[in-house]
Amino acid sequence: MEQIKIHILHTGLMEIDRSLANAYLSRNHWAYSGLFSNRKRKIVVPISSYLIEHPSGIVLIDTGWSKKIRQSQWQELKIRKFGINGYLPSGWAVDEQLNALGFLPSDIDCVLLSHLHPDHVGGLQLVAKAKKILVSRLEWDAANKFSCIYNKQNWQNIINIDKFEYKILKIGPYYQALDLFNDGSFLQVYTPGHTQGQFSTVVQGSDGRYVLLASDVAFSQENWNKLQIPGLYQDKTAAIRSLGWIQQAANSSNCIETLANHDINVKPHSITLPY
Repeated sequence: MEQIKIHILHTGLMEIDRSLANAYLSRNHWAYSGLFSNRKRKIVVPISSYLIEHPSGIVLIDTGWSKKIRQSQWQELKIRKFGINGYLPSGWAVDEQLNALGFLPSDIDCVLLSHLHPDHVGGLQLVAKAKKILVSRLEWDAANKFSCIYNKQNWQNIINIDKFEYKILKIGPYYQALDLFNDGSFLQVYTPGHTQGQFSTVVQGSDGRYVLLASDVAFSQENWNKLQIPGLYQDKTAAIRSLGWIQQAANSSNCIETLANHDINVKPHSITLPY
């Protein structure tokens, strides 16, 4: 029987104010930015990427930090440095992680970018030899406007970035998604709020069970259990709506695991589904 194998990788760490993980943990709305924060409020969270071995292709979701952050926080984070400290331990860079699993960047059939914040696309240059790189048109257009929360250097000079349009499908808070392999087994579900074009991913096996990769709709299970959004969002109403859908999908009996990208409690591991 063919299988789908999901590898949860940690491709960096970041030190943040705890209100970035949960907007309801501070009365200071700007605490996540580093303003009026202090060391006692800081937490260190992982940055996750996901390598999926699928019968239709090898897919990487997100890339973690660039190796440049090992030398210069400012070069990678720009103004976001005031609210975040980024770390990339030895062996954690996305190409190093792939090598440990026996893959080269050129082996990757598709790199999917859930959204374009530096902690998700910083390592894109390290996997630029992948056969295809995909991001939503909504996210691409938003990120390429002036914004201090993006670092355009992460994707400049990479010519093979394709943009996709979400299609109307019966899934998600807005009934929009990309069906990557056109078989329902690998869906990029439109879940905006944190950014304008962000997606979460549903990987579903032939037995109907699925794994939900929530991206930054949530930072931990606490967010969807309490319906409390993370502290950084571009559209609060959309963020709440997307989190409500994550809560519903996570509570389904068919959901094996729901994984938030920065969850302290999620360790690197692998999950296998029947195809």
